Amino acid sequence: MNEKTKAVIVGGVVLVVALVFFGLFYGGALFQPETRETTNNKETATATAPVPGKVTMIDLGADECVPCKMMAPILKELRAAYDGRAEIIFIDVWKDRTQASKYGIRAIPTQIFFNEKGEEMFRHAGFMNREAIVQNLSQLGVAPPEAHPDS
Repeated sequence: MNEKTKAVIVGGVVLVVALVFFGLFYGGALFQPETRETTNNKETATATAPVPGKVTMIDLGADECVPCKMMAPILKELRAAYDGRAEIIFIDVWKDRTQASKYGIRAIPTQIFFNEKGEEMFRHAGFMNREAIVQNLSQLGVAPPEAHPDS
């Protein structure tokens, strides 16, 4: 194989990889709208904004992202522990790219905390442990699960 042939093959591979990347990450038509699991464990409501009148944490990530997978059981546990007192929402931004754009996400996972008025109060990128989530929710006026008599 001569150098020109090698260059054409490499160029073709690069083009295919670029097209696949573009299609996966910017081809919104390829993805279905994301659903969220609410505090009552229903998975039918579309997550588009903080829940009015409630402190809300939105975790923007992806089902296949390793740190996101590590956070999934923490979010599930806290969703149940804060039932009726705060909303814990997960949005898979690989399935719904519009949410990544809407919230200005540059890395996943990203957690955004909103007060009961829907105002963003805090943002964190990367894995966030249970204690840090509880601390942020407490700073927004929601009693920790341990301190709540129904938990």
